[in-house]
Amino acid sequence: MNRTITLKPKREKSVAQRHPWLFSGAIAHADAEAGDIVDVLDHRGQWLARGYYNPASQIAVRLLTFDPAERVDADFWRRRLERAIARRRAPIIPDETNAYRLVNAESDGLPGLIVDRYADFLVLQSLTLGIERHKATIVEALADLLAPRGIYERSDEEVRRLEGLEPTAGLVWGEAPPALVRISEHGLSFWVDVVHGHKTGFYLDQRENRALIRRFAAGRRVLNCFAYTGGFTVAALAGGATATISVESSADALALARENIALNGFADADNTFIEGNVFEVLRTFRDRGEQFDLIVLDPPKFAYTRRQIESAARGYKDINRLALLLLAPGGILMTFSCSGLVSADLFQQILFSAALDAGRDAHIIARMTQGPDHPVALTFPESAYLKGLVCLAS
Repeated sequence: MNRTITLKPKREKSVAQRHPWLFSGAIAHADAEAGDIVDVLDHRGQWLARGYYNPASQIAVRLLTFDPAERVDADFWRRRLERAIARRRAPIIPDETNAYRLVNAESDGLPGLIVDRYADFLVLQSLTLGIERHKATIVEALADLLAPRGIYERSDEEVRRLEGLEPTAGLVWGEAPPALVRISEHGLSFWVDVVHGHKTGFYLDQRENRALIRRFAAGRRVLNCFAYTGGFTVAALAGGATATISVESSADALALARENIALNGFADADNTFIEGNVFEVLRTFRDRGEQFDLIVLDPPKFAYTRRQIESAARGYKDINRLALLLLAPGGILMTFSCSGLVSADLFQQILFSAALDAGRDAHIIARMTQGPDHPVALTFPESAYLKGLVCLAS
């Protein structure tokens, strides 16, 4: 029998709307221990939902089901995984792509669980105590359903500490991945370091946006900022860019960017690599009077908490103002924010302010978001974290 969580009066609205999070302030009484599967009751004792509990987290309960007859057992985890895998079937994920997100946490009804596919290997992130308790069952089901060569865990995100968990990484099933895994994407190939790379190894959420840059790159000199392992650089070269400059603070990432460019046959193109701080490099370019035809800004998350939104906005404004100053007339800016706390409206306002300060006229010609393998549940708008704008500068 499940333990119970009783809500305070008038705190059941979010559950009725099937939002998967219950914050600690909504709870009147908890007859449960950390990691337990719990039944959530309203203040009158009426059943509302079922999830897992962690009193160490501000998100005290993450909801799994709104069906009182649905038990959270081994069959439950398998059914949820089957459903998530089915969502990624063609035409959602094109056949020429063998790297994509298989499980997108709350949006797939599995809060705290990320599973990415890289060719024949799976990379798993267990980000919450509830998933950690059931990880062995989940790994067994993944192995049975997909028969990968191996499943590697990259639960080394700092967010685990908010759950009272230490970061961890390592092989959890099957064969260890090689130093580099080769993936394919829209006719291009990339080497991915799933053991040491950012996140699970590659920015899979930018797949469709890397394809989009090929429409704009022909004949242009391209500056790719926060280039990581060169995804946008390779895509721009495939679209006919005449020259590229990749700026990245990590020497290891830049080395892999070079390899990815060579892997796709563009080693003889006019490619420059700069290891450094993007803000400083952009200012240096400004002071030298450099101009570019296409600039990509794909920075890391600037806001992790609401208290950081204001400073994040200043950071986004600064780099976008500098980029607009560096664009040649008719140049294109592809700019992103992956900070979920920075809304699409706020991001556009930041770009407006940056353009004013730069004294440039710019027009939005396209909007960008995460790929379809990173679905956004209508009941969980917080999962729409990636937003981007393609701006044409006068």
